Amino acid sequence: MTHPARRKPIRAAVLGACMALLTLGGARAAEIDNTALANEADGNDWAAYGRTFSEQRFSPLDQINTQTVPKLGLAWTLDLPDVWNVSTAPVEVDGVIYFAAGFSVIHAVDAVSGKLLWKYDPKVSGEKMRMAWGSRGIAFWKGKVYAGVQDGRLFAVDAKTGQLVWETLTTEPGDNRYITGAPRVFNGKIIIGHGGADFGHVRGYVTAYDAETGKQIWRWYAVPGDPSKGFEDKSQEMAAKTWKGEWWKYGGGGTVWNAMTYDPELNRIYLGTGNGGPWNQKLRSPGGGDNLFLCSVVALDADTGAYIWHYQTSPGESWDFNSTMDMVLATLTIDGKPRRVILHAPKNGFFYVLDRDTGKLISAEKFGKVTWADHIDMATGRPVEVPGARYEDGEALIWPGSGGAHNWQPMAFSPDTGLVYIPAHELAGYYNDHGFDPKTYDMDRDGPLGIAPFFDDVPKSAGSSSLLAWDPIHQKAAWTEKLPGATNGGVLATHGGLVFQGQSDGKFVAHDAKSGTVLWSADLGVGTQAPPITYSIAGKQYVSILAGWAGGQMLLGTLSAQHGWVGRGHPRRLLTYVLDGQATLPPSAPPTQVTVADDPGFKIDPALAAKGKLIYGQHCVICHGIAAVAGGFAPDLRASQIPLTAEGFNAIVRGGALQPRGMPPFAEFSDEQLDSIRHYIRERARFKPSVMDQLKTAWHFIVLMLKMKLLAWGWIKP
Repeated sequence: MTHPARRKPIRAAVLGACMALLTLGGARAAEIDNTALANEADGNDWAAYGRTFSEQRFSPLDQINTQTVPKLGLAWTLDLPDVWNVSTAPVEVDGVIYFAAGFSVIHAVDAVSGKLLWKYDPKVSGEKMRMAWGSRGIAFWKGKVYAGVQDGRLFAVDAKTGQLVWETLTTEPGDNRYITGAPRVFNGKIIIGHGGADFGHVRGYVTAYDAETGKQIWRWYAVPGDPSKGFEDKSQEMAAKTWKGEWWKYGGGGTVWNAMTYDPELNRIYLGTGNGGPWNQKLRSPGGGDNLFLCSVVALDADTGAYIWHYQTSPGESWDFNSTMDMVLATLTIDGKPRRVILHAPKNGFFYVLDRDTGKLISAEKFGKVTWADHIDMATGRPVEVPGARYEDGEALIWPGSGGAHNWQPMAFSPDTGLVYIPAHELAGYYNDHGFDPKTYDMDRDGPLGIAPFFDDVPKSAGSSSLLAWDPIHQKAAWTEKLPGATNGGVLATHGGLVFQGQSDGKFVAHDAKSGTVLWSADLGVGTQAPPITYSIAGKQYVSILAGWAGGQMLLGTLSAQHGWVGRGHPRRLLTYVLDGQATLPPSAPPTQVTVADDPGFKIDPALAAKGKLIYGQHCVICHGIAAVAGGFAPDLRASQIPLTAEGFNAIVRGGALQPRGMPPFAEFSDEQLDSIRHYIRERARFKPSVMDQLKTAWHFIVLMLKMKLLAWGWIKP
């Protein structure tokens, strides 16, 4: 029998050994709940989209650091040949990596060996298979994995077995809503929004469900509905006063498709809301108005969904300037006092620091090229717009465009350096509402955006990108590193003094967090948009990233295609790195450029090609690229043999012969519609712009830019 006096040392030794195992990341049994997700100091797991509730995407791990990173090597890879989109953020819990790929197919992978443990396929079918976007992320809570599905479902599966626990439809059958964003979980609740405002007749909302049962707890709408039917709450009544006309007939937009951040200190959920539906405000809300709560940061009570405060980044938005980009929580010393803040870099090109207690604006400055507004008025918190930016009477060329100065690819904040690391873009937007009249506009007939469509190819010189280190206190850049192409992956910052990012050229890069200097890089075998994660198992720090060329950023023609990645010709894979890793990257095809196919005997009918151009722009561009120039997500139809024969084209487009490979059927197309698309594809295959065509296009945009400058300077009137 052990003497009582000796029990305390023995117990202490046992407890110490257990704590050592936990510290080393050994045989853990993590309980992922509010306590775990609020713990900034424990870097063993990466259990949420942004690692913790703060969404800082910062890890306290430092085994891989500025001195050791040259020794970082590949531990293993897992190729994923049966999924088409891996632009997603994984999570890691207890040595297992979980992620959703393609149509929200959940994968569980052993983080040490790379062995696939299980998969769960929610089986998407029908109209929602036509969406080019895959899942951007998932949530984990108390032994369950949660994901949204493109057809509007939200589901939970058992993390150990992959068995379905529950699922619920968050949208209405047959509506335009779909889910691509990551749900968030807190207080035993799972919250999800949706997309769809770009496809017509959508009123945005978010819904909170019981994480154990899937039962709905509360729902909050981002824009008001028909006033004659009453309002769901006081915030809707307040918002309705900022709208004009009969906006509810169009839905209004305001979808919360990405950013949702929980604040455990204040028990609030912050929502980043989306663009208007249609984009063009003069059609959506004739007579103007702020159109709340479009393009806003909104604070709600996490338990009830009750409105607390809002800050609108783009009042009366008319450019697709979503505020659905990630919102990071931090405590900063401002004017000598600690302030609880939200750090936010939405599409519109301004970096905002907001007081999260009150929603008041602390500061805002341009972090990229911005021409639609001169500055933010600190007295009112409103942008000072440049005359003519709303393209009310014709065309405008605006920076940034609808792709934003920052899009959904998440940024990171390092408490060590005090810097925010932003995957930034510079790409103009062309807006034209010529011929659109609020009195006659029909969303179904005239298009859901309310602007003239743009059909021309986007050259690779049209846009650029950078990794931007931003000082949020002084509102200025600390350093900038130019990146390849116009869009790159999300980022990760670490206590090891590093910033990791996957690039569009197929490189995985580690930068010095203080200077931006590249300290390490490795080949992925393909470009990526996905953000990396890091975690620790048995005393070893690992870094994982998904790589594969797909997603909504791939529709910009030559701008997207410049890297030579082809979705079906290049890998989709999960890669994991560790110090002294010795694995070999599997071979993959080198970058390729399209060789256009043609049948000299095919006689193009210009009238049919003109009809096909409109049909292609409405149904095909999102996957196959603008001007039939594929950006790498789906095959380039100019190079495909299939459109050369009416029979083969019909079997695939209308008959669904390639549905298992991700090509949805369009059974509603008539013979004439199919034929007109073929004529348009052949026209694009033979198109070779003359020097005069190129000069005309360049001159057109030069005149537009000059006009915008003259308007801004007040030399001419809009």
